[in-house]
Amino acid sequence: MSSRRGTELSRAAMDRARRQGAAPELMYVVDLPGYEVAEQSVGVINDEGFGAVYISPDGKHVELRVDRGPYVRAAASERDGGGWYTVNGDDQEYVAVRKDHHVRLICPVGQVDRAVLKQAAQGARPATGTGPPAPLPPAPVERGDLPPNGEAPVQRTGPGG
Repeated sequence: MSSRRGTELSRAAMDRARRQGAAPELMYVVDLPGYEVAEQSVGVINDEGFGAVYISPDGKHVELRVDRGPYVRAAASERDGGGWYTVNGDDQEYVAVRKDHHVRLICPVGQVDRAVLKQAAQGARPATGTGPPAPLPPAPVERGDLPPNGEAPVQRTGPGG
């Protein structure tokens, strides 16, 4: 699950986030070993920021948030390289600060090693829209028991009949 292709977004997911108001230049992906982006989670945060959730096969999750402006750090934040590391209650967060925006990765404490979280946030890169295509919606099921006028059949025997 840690293949680079599994971390790219599909064009459909990027288009959906743009329609919601996410700025294209804030759409990022990260490489997080053992996690893949959940395309249905991709969308806008705040006015024009970008967000997505990465999931593991066993249901663990890491939230990615990218937003404009300076990072307003919590009092408990500690400087760590080019960013900030914070533990807030049950969650840990690493924030990579860029020139005009910041990239945040948030997950439960201990779920992802701090160094791995830091490396993923610092290595965040713009999404390209070259990921696998989004799955098609399921085709309608032909039931065969409905009359052509769309009314449900009447069952005259058994309970309720």
